[in-house]
Amino acid sequence: MKTTKLTLYIFLSLIAGVIVGWKYPEIGAKMQPLAQIFLNMIKMIIAPLLFSVIVTGIASHGNISSLGKLGAKTLIYFAAATSFALVIGLSVGLITKPGAGFSSSIVSQNMMDAVSNMAAQSSHNSTIDMFVNIVPTSIIKSMANGDLLQIVVFSVFFAIAICTVGEKAKPVLNCVSSLSEIMFKFTQLVMNFAPIGVFGAISYTIAESGMGIMINYAKIIASLYLALFIFLFVILNIACRIVGISVYSLLRAIREPAILAFTTSTSEAALPQAMKIMESFGVPKNIVGFVMPTGYTFNLDGSTLYLALAMLFSIQLVGIELSTFQLLFVMATLMLTSKGIAGVPRVALVVLAGTLSNFGYPLIGVAILLGVDQILDMGRTTVNLIGNCVATVVVAKWENEFNYTKMEEFNRQFEIQRSDFFPIIKKEIYSKLDIEEHSFVGIKDENENK
Repeated sequence: MKTTKLTLYIFLSLIAGVIVGWKYPEIGAKMQPLAQIFLNMIKMIIAPLLFSVIVTGIASHGNISSLGKLGAKTLIYFAAATSFALVIGLSVGLITKPGAGFSSSIVSQNMMDAVSNMAAQSSHNSTIDMFVNIVPTSIIKSMANGDLLQIVVFSVFFAIAICTVGEKAKPVLNCVSSLSEIMFKFTQLVMNFAPIGVFGAISYTIAESGMGIMINYAKIIASLYLALFIFLFVILNIACRIVGISVYSLLRAIREPAILAFTTSTSEAALPQAMKIMESFGVPKNIVGFVMPTGYTFNLDGSTLYLALAMLFSIQLVGIELSTFQLLFVMATLMLTSKGIAGVPRVALVVLAGTLSNFGYPLIGVAILLGVDQILDMGRTTVNLIGNCVATVVVAKWENEFNYTKMEEFNRQFEIQRSDFFPIIKKEIYSKLDIEEHSFVGIKDENENK
């Protein structure tokens, strides 16, 4: 019941944010601190939550030998999912041609300077650097920087060490398990502030971008969201059907973190709540704790799809035509480079700028996309989240550890909450007014008698 009401409040905050940002942009532009405060609250949860969940999941499970197989299966699924994302982004871009006929007169010198800095930033990152940086030099530094993959690596080794020590490490495992329970309760408390954060984020976004920008960029925006919907309701739907679950029930379960990801354009805002929900949905804790954080480096489905579409937009804009082999080579490069700098702000544009620069293509397309990146980021971040949630279910099924009974119970509880929602709201209204429900019936009967 509490979850259902929170979803309603988040949705109402989303609508209110759109109205304020559109009708009162001077007020909406000042709402960003509300979103930033909420995001900071989320960030202070992530590191201890990830550490406790991963350590508890692996150490309690006790089977270290299965960890290597879990990692291999996870990476295989990630590679398949991101490949499909690239194909869909490329196909939609070739059909809709979003860059054809687009005017580049809106580009300023400041925008081009920003893009040049992005290209330089990307040139200092490589796939080899990514693998080197996986191992943290300091777990405190990793937690402070919010480097999810480094936290995962440290937590996995810590859990293995606990299993190796055995009975003597049991007090430590009990402490970490208690920390896990505390952090999930902490997450519930922080989520009460979600409607305020959503209102601040969406009102600021609309106020800064303006509704008129939707018209100027209509073709690229429509192309991206079309491609995202195709990926979601074709590829991810097929993946869900293969493992025997309904994509609708999954989307319904993660509706709150999905709205948070969409409105804030930040995966971190949705991660703690999404992990908690997927565990309640039937995915074991150790799989949730390993797959979801790893996915934010290796399974950015929405961002990968966007990169393919944005690359085509950039080369179509300047009239460059690539052969089939050249397109495939560029797409393969994007798949590799997109894995190397996860966690960098505007990561998709950074990767795009670096890739265009390496191939000698003009950067003006990145400068144009910079003006509408916030709106594009909302969609691709949401699909990143949904894709990683689906990944946890697929990997859990592959490991024969997905709990269908728990999923059915989760869905049953949702139906109960939905059926009871309006009667309980009605009862709460009556209690606030300090009146009895039957008093309205009595008044009605009395009036009818008169």
